Amino acid sequence: MIKLGIIGSTGYVGAEIVRILAARKDVEITVVTSESFTGKPYSEVYPSLRGIFDKTCEEMDIDRIAHKADYFITALPHGVSAKIVNQLLSKGKRVLDHSADFRFRDVKVYEEWYKVEHPAKDLTKDAVYGLPELYRDKIKDARLVANPGCYPTCSILGIAPALSNKLVSAKGIIINAASGVSGAGRKSDLSYSFCETAENFKAYGVSSHRHTPEIEQELSQLSGEEVVISFTPHLAPMKRGMLATIYMDLNDTGLQLEEIHAVYREFYKNEPFVRILPVGKFPETKFVAGSNFVDIGISVDKRLNRLIVVSALDNLGKGSASQAIQALNIMAGIDETEGLIRPGLYI
Repeated sequence: MIKLGIIGSTGYVGAEIVRILAARKDVEITVVTSESFTGKPYSEVYPSLRGIFDKTCEEMDIDRIAHKADYFITALPHGVSAKIVNQLLSKGKRVLDHSADFRFRDVKVYEEWYKVEHPAKDLTKDAVYGLPELYRDKIKDARLVANPGCYPTCSILGIAPALSNKLVSAKGIIINAASGVSGAGRKSDLSYSFCETAENFKAYGVSSHRHTPEIEQELSQLSGEEVVISFTPHLAPMKRGMLATIYMDLNDTGLQLEEIHAVYREFYKNEPFVRILPVGKFPETKFVAGSNFVDIGISVDKRLNRLIVVSALDNLGKGSASQAIQALNIMAGIDETEGLIRPGLYI
């Protein structure tokens, strides 16, 4: 039996984790913490869980709750999370962290982009980037897993086969991506209110989004050389889902679409949650919303000798909550697909 605690449980990521795990017989969520809803039943915060998960939300007192679980998932803001993770690790717990605090190998890059001093620098060397398709073996034995951001997951998985096989140049990669509003979290800011987001589509963080160096770090690791990208995120008028359109220059002018497609299929042939679509087919967010799948379609613009990759996932699923559960399964030594093989909601 996996005994799990969720720190910062009442945001959208926490709620999705609870929704997915509540019905599992091999996982017991023994503690959920919430600063805003301490003392309230979880099912009062999310009534859809009434009679399914009614545990009372607790105060985040690590000394008092640490003994209740062996694994903890933290869903806290950057800067705050690192301090809590440090306390949990010191008590021998294994942690999956959703903040950006442990995603960067170079602390200076983190501090430059997030404008804070890292509160637990020594722990970064122990962290494993939690993308199972690339780091499964390291995740298995890790005591600290840094769950990737949703934009990086969608982008990296779309680019990895082409870049690691040297099909494309490491220079001039362009990523245009759009996310559902839930990616901003559960908050009441005016910018994310209904009248501001419905029937609206906008770019944000243009040339300055914090996920940029995270994507560059992982792509540079794959390529063996420094990769600098142009990344532009957009806010789409939908609750959940993410779609990235990626442009990469091909190294070989004679490379055919079918050959590239074969490389993608081979690269992900043993990956249960990556679906390479047939030539001529492209992903849509409604095909993956509510699931842990990422769908990838490819095309070649022969006029520009450019590979175009379209990838889609659920920002609350493979982009955060269900990807963390996939990593949890791996850490616990069970089938990583347990509780996650389910289709998208579609409607």
